[in-house]
Amino acid sequence: MKKILISLAITGLCALPLSGQAAAYKEAAVSGGGSISGAVKFSGKDQKAKIYKISKDNKVCGDGNRKIDYVRVANGHLLDTVVYLDKVKKGKAFPKELSGTTIDQQGCEFKPFLGAMKNNTKISAVNADPLLHNIHTYEILGRAKKTVFNLSQPDPGTVSKTVKLKRGTAMKVECDAHDFMHGFVFVAKNPYFAIVGEDGTYKIDNVPAGDYTIKVWHGTLKGAKGKVKVAGGKDTAMDFEVKK
Repeated sequence: MKKILISLAITGLCALPLSGQAAAYKEAAVSGGGSISGAVKFSGKDQKAKIYKISKDNKVCGDGNRKIDYVRVANGHLLDTVVYLDKVKKGKAFPKELSGTTIDQQGCEFKPFLGAMKNNTKISAVNADPLLHNIHTYEILGRAKKTVFNLSQPDPGTVSKTVKLKRGTAMKVECDAHDFMHGFVFVAKNPYFAIVGEDGTYKIDNVPAGDYTIKVWHGTLKGAKGKVKVAGGKDTAMDFEVKK
């Protein structure tokens, strides 16, 4: 009898939804939504750009060194940063351009350096160079990284892969064949996000009225977060400060 009861209990657990999995985001019309806008400021000592020696395939990749500024600051604002609402269950539709995202490899450089895509959609890696690239993406999990996909591209062309992150919100992109190629992709689980502009500001619109957790993501810094209350038809000002 004890074994039967245990078996029934396990069967019952299997029938339940997985508590660790968040429900899929639902797209719906938003009536009387509000917006959130502000700036992301940087405090602390600005880091120098990292210098990589271009050590191979110089005819295509160039000569000398490759400079990558991981912490790009302009007029006290932190660039290459994403502001997003966390764990939104329902709201506006994803923009169509996020349904298929592309990373270009040109001159042994990832373009754009920071891209964005919708979670559980395809990303295309285009090799425009007449040489071998090996695109390797990692899910960023705090200070750890976990491989999402690792694809060899020996010839010019395009490869595509579906990306579905369970825990992280972004990927680091590297080329195993060229250690001076680096980039990032923000993987959105809802459409309420904005890449900070060159002036350091952002705006997230058509947000259903309510209370939200809002976060700042950056590829190498800790970021920031806060609580925000959105009122219908109104803009809520929300600035952030990211410290080094």
